[in-house]
Amino acid sequence: MAKAVWWKQGPIYQIYPRSFFDAGGDGVGDLEGVRRKLDYIAGLGATGIWLSPVYPSPMVDFGYDISNYRDIDPLFGSLEDFKRLLGDAERRGIRIIMDMVLNHSSDRHPWFVESRTGRDSPKRDWYIWRGGRKGGRGYPNNWMGAFGGRAWKHDGETGEYYLHLFTEAQPDLNWRSNAMKKAMFEELRFWLDLGVKGFRLDVINYLVKDAQFRNNPYRLRLTFPRRHDLQTHIMDRNQEETFGIVRELRALMDQYDETMLVGEVYPDEGVHDPALAGRFLGGGDDGLHLAFDFSPIYTPFKADRMESCLKSWYEKIPPGGWPCHVLSNHDQSRAATRLGGGDDRINRLLALLLLTQRGTPFLYYGEEIGMVDGRLKRRELRDPVGVKYYPFHPGRDRSRTPMQWDDSPNAGFSAAAPPAGPWLPVNPDYRERNVAGAERDPSSILHWYRDLIQLRKTHEALHSGEIEFLPHHPREVLMYERRGGDERLLGVLNFSRRPQTVSLPLSAETLISTGRAKGSPWGKELTLAPLEAGLFRLLPEGF
Repeated sequence: MAKAVWWKQGPIYQIYPRSFFDAGGDGVGDLEGVRRKLDYIAGLGATGIWLSPVYPSPMVDFGYDISNYRDIDPLFGSLEDFKRLLGDAERRGIRIIMDMVLNHSSDRHPWFVESRTGRDSPKRDWYIWRGGRKGGRGYPNNWMGAFGGRAWKHDGETGEYYLHLFTEAQPDLNWRSNAMKKAMFEELRFWLDLGVKGFRLDVINYLVKDAQFRNNPYRLRLTFPRRHDLQTHIMDRNQEETFGIVRELRALMDQYDETMLVGEVYPDEGVHDPALAGRFLGGGDDGLHLAFDFSPIYTPFKADRMESCLKSWYEKIPPGGWPCHVLSNHDQSRAATRLGGGDDRINRLLALLLLTQRGTPFLYYGEEIGMVDGRLKRRELRDPVGVKYYPFHPGRDRSRTPMQWDDSPNAGFSAAAPPAGPWLPVNPDYRERNVAGAERDPSSILHWYRDLIQLRKTHEALHSGEIEFLPHHPREVLMYERRGGDERLLGVLNFSRRPQTVSLPLSAETLISTGRAKGSPWGKELTLAPLEAGLFRLLPEGF
């Protein structure tokens, strides 16, 4: 069996460091906490860890406002702590992927501080500055910030506006400046030279803006009070020049062994756009290695809708490109809540769906124990979106609550004593849903994840084979075949709460199922229990 490329095999495990494990006792997770849990992550079977930002930052947007691209924020530890984590992870066969924010920096970054000293600053064009309309006081155009309000901030010292597509503390970098681009590439080299094996690129499709700064067109739609969602964002993102920058980024990565780039390609709010994500994969060797298509996150829990969503994504993968899949992350409601409603039968089905697709699966910390969204009071919110738009928008804190390690106080996440405690409250279900309890129970969802990941590693059909969705089955059932070498595997998932009968192309035996024993044989007809999900090996004709 050919050895799979680490980033193609996966899964890659996303850690939101503030919420993973607090080794320092201050209520905030840290790098030492991640290092202490490496054996757990290795036992799960992850080939890589994606760390959400740990750089120095004022934390206006919790690390996505970077003030120094070459260091670690003291909140999370030190650069030496990072190097220890990197070495210990490598010894376990785990690669570290950094979260890299290229679209904007913090307004406290030395580059921006110098840029705003005057219109003749050598770094003035490292950011996007524009004069105002209507005598200099009118906004340069109608662009709106993703977190609300205008995307332009007037600077009284220099009399111009700077662009910020997120908070005003996150000025957008100017990727038309060759000097800035060269400097940013050196920041990437710093981490690659340390041994980092890849980057998750935040809002990569935002990098380049319309050269003429034309207005975005408006559209009518129902939305909470954030005018950003009433625009079609064709001028402030998705510019053709962005793909040239992506090719340069890929050329940089190709100078280092076993590295990868995965891009957050963010469409308009709530819009499914797999074609856009597919474009960032280029020809397979000159684009990103992976790009997130968020369509499944916006797809309801229905077999026919999920099949249509996945098929559409596969159709948009260019020749030589490789898909990846995600159901939960730090910006979205957890799949266990959004799709599963806390029902572990659905959580198991979603796990099998994610881990048996063609492409790289990404797991979000706690997904493997079925963690659900936190229920937070207004005074407990930290996310700027949630704080600003409560109660119209739930914000992102709900998916960032602390990892539930055991049933001790603070779910074993932190020893921080009241009144401080963890930076976000732990979910109240932590006494019943936690890693320690799941470890002791061989029938737990944690063991289900481990078993599926092991199957993925040992079966070529799963980690590098082809996929074909099979027709002529009930709409409530999703059925697809994975082929690799001489092996044919069949994923069968009943999205219904009623039994469903399907016809199989051949007789089969059970590899793993929520409704039947491993190794059990089946003829060409299979009756699935409600919400049953299984993976079956198709047997040769006449077996």
